[in-house]
Amino acid sequence: MTMNSNKSSTTKGDSGHGPGAFEASNPVDIYRSHISELLAPVAQKPAKDIYDRLAWTQTFDKGDLGLAVPSLRVPPTEATAKAAEWSANFPSSDLVEKPVVAGTFLQFFFKPQPLMGLIVPSILRKKTVYGTNPKLGLRDESDPSKGKKRIIVEFSSPNIAKPFHAGHLRSTIIGGFLANLYEAAGWDVLRMNYLGDWGRQFGLLAEAYNMYGSEDKLQKDPIGHLFDIYVAINQISKPEEDEIKEKKEQLKKASEMGRDTAALEQEIEQLGSKSVNEKARQYFKRMEDGDDAALALWKRFRDLSIERYKRTYSRLNIRYDEYSGESQVEMERMERAAQQLAKSGVSETSEGAVIVDLTKKPKTKKLGKALVRKKDGSSLYLTRDIGEAVKRHELYQFDKMIYVVASQQDLHLAQLFKILELMGHQDVAEKCQHINFGMVQGMSTRKGTVKFLDDILRDVGEKMHEVMQKNDTKYQQVENPEQTADTLGITAVMVQDMSGKRVNNYEFSLERMTSFEGDTGPYLQYAHARLCSITRKAGLSAEDLEAVDLSLLQESHAINLVRALSSWPDVVQNTLKTQEPVTVLAYLFKMTHMLSSSYDVLKVVGSEPEVKKARMALYEAARQVLNNGMKLLGLSPVERSARITPDLL
Repeated sequence: MTMNSNKSSTTKGDSGHGPGAFEASNPVDIYRSHISELLAPVAQKPAKDIYDRLAWTQTFDKGDLGLAVPSLRVPPTEATAKAAEWSANFPSSDLVEKPVVAGTFLQFFFKPQPLMGLIVPSILRKKTVYGTNPKLGLRDESDPSKGKKRIIVEFSSPNIAKPFHAGHLRSTIIGGFLANLYEAAGWDVLRMNYLGDWGRQFGLLAEAYNMYGSEDKLQKDPIGHLFDIYVAINQISKPEEDEIKEKKEQLKKASEMGRDTAALEQEIEQLGSKSVNEKARQYFKRMEDGDDAALALWKRFRDLSIERYKRTYSRLNIRYDEYSGESQVEMERMERAAQQLAKSGVSETSEGAVIVDLTKKPKTKKLGKALVRKKDGSSLYLTRDIGEAVKRHELYQFDKMIYVVASQQDLHLAQLFKILELMGHQDVAEKCQHINFGMVQGMSTRKGTVKFLDDILRDVGEKMHEVMQKNDTKYQQVENPEQTADTLGITAVMVQDMSGKRVNNYEFSLERMTSFEGDTGPYLQYAHARLCSITRKAGLSAEDLEAVDLSLLQESHAINLVRALSSWPDVVQNTLKTQEPVTVLAYLFKMTHMLSSSYDVLKVVGSEPEVKKARMALYEAARQVLNNGMKLLGLSPVERSARITPDLL
C-alpha cells in the first residue's frame, strides 16, 4: 500500500532513531520496535539495524512490513537459508504472525485485531496531528530546548506587470505543499515570495503610467492594469528600437565603405535621446539613485500588486511570511559579491566582461561559463542571487533553503550553488536545494492565452459550474453553487498539477481535470464529502465513537482499510525524502478506491447498533486521514459536494 518496498521508511538523517523513537507520533513504530526486538536474538543482529531496515511493502499480499535479509550484511549466497532459519525461530507474538519467507525477504503481517485497536483510536484521538512528527524538525531530538531547524521555501515569484505564467503556477502549488510538509515535520518554515520587482522595465512602466495610467483601473485591478499599459508602451518602444537598430546597421555598412557617417550618427543619437526606452532608463536611474518621487510610484505599484496577489494566493490556501524581491538586494551586497569573486580568483575578465569559468575543472566542466558582469559594467542576476543568498543566511541562520523554480533554471542554480561554494560560502551552498519541475503545455483560457492566475482559476471555476449544472436536482440543493464550483475548480487545477512527478511535463486539460471520474481533484472532494454524508446520516456523536467494539470489524475490507490508515505517518515521512506531492496524492487515491469498494460491504445505516458504531469509527478515522492529506496538499476539503456529483457509486 505504501511507497517504498526496498528502502527503509526512515528519512535521511534518521538512522539514529531506532526502536521506540517515534512511537508517540507513529503507532506502527510500536510494531517496528516489537519485531526488531524479537528478531535481534534470533538473527544475532542489533535491534537498531533491523528496525532501520524494516520497510513498508507495495501491496498487502507482501505483508505490512518487509525485511531484505541481505541488507543486514548477510552474504547473498546465504540469504535464502537465513530467511528460512530466522522465520522458523521467530518467537510467537500477540502483534504479528510468524514471518513469511519470500526468497531473501521476510514478510511480516500484523494481526488484525491488535492493529485495529491501536490505529482507529489513535486517529480519532490525534485528529489533525495524526501523521505529523514534530520531532523531525528539532535541531536535537534529545534536547528540544535547542529549538527547531529553520527552512526557507522560496516559491511562486512572479514578475510585477508581467504574465503570471504556468511556471509560476507550478511553483506556487509545489512550494505551498513543501512548506506545509516541513511544517508537519516540525520545522520552523519561512515562506518567501521573491518578486521580480526591479529593473529597467519599471522605468518603462512609470512612463507607461504617465501616458496611459488610470487611477481607477489601478485601484480595481493593479496587476491587470499595469500589464495592459506595459503592453501598450512596448508597442511604441519596439518600433523605435527597431528603427534605431536599422540605422545602426546602415551606419556599420557606411563605415565599412568609408562614407561620411556624421549625419547618420547624429540621427541615431537624436532618435535614442527621444526614445521611450531612454526615458525609461533615466527614470530607473533616478530609482537607483534613491529619488523619492520615482521610488514612491514604484512602491505604489509594488504594494498594490502584492495586495492583489495576497487575495489570489488565499484562494489556493497559500500565505507568505515575507514578500522579498530583486529590489531588496542592496547594490553594495552585489558589489561585495563581485569583489569577493575577483579576490578569491573565482572570476576572471574575458573580452571586457567578468565571468566564472567552471569548465576548467573536470568536476564542474558541465556547468559551463557563468557571466557575472556585462561589458557595459552592469551586473546580472548571478551577483544579485549570490548577495541575496548570503544576506538570507546572515538574517535567518537557516538550516535549509529550497528554491522552487522551473527546470529551465537548472544550470543557473547549479552555477549559483557551486560559485557560492568556491568563493568561500560552502556553509550556505550546502544548505541550498533546487526543487525543479517540468512545463505545463497547452494552458490557455477560452478567451486566448493565459495572462494571470486569476484567468486560470476563473476558467476552471466556470467549467466546474457547468459540470454541476448538468444535474439540476442536486444543483438546486447547493446553498452556494458558485463558491462550491470555485473550490472544486481550484482543487481540480492543483490535483492535475500534482498527479505526476514534478519533473514531468503535463498537458493542461480542462475536460479531464474537472471530471468526477478517474483520479481527479473533484473525485477526491467527492470521496471526502461522501464520508461526511455518512457521518451525518449515522447520527452518532463523537462520544458514541469513543467506546466501540472494534473486534466486530472482521471483514477483509475493514482490515485492509486499517492497514492503509496505519501507513499514513510513514507516507508523510517518506514524502520528506521524495519531496513529491504525488507521493501523498497516490496514497490518498489508493485509500479512496478502497473506501469506494467498502461501502456496500461495510454499511452503516441499517446495521446492528454496535456494528454501526464500529464501522462509523472506522469511516471517521478514514475521513480524518483523507482530510489531513488533502490539507497537507493545500486543498480545502468540502463536506457537501456529493450533492452535486454524479452517482458514481
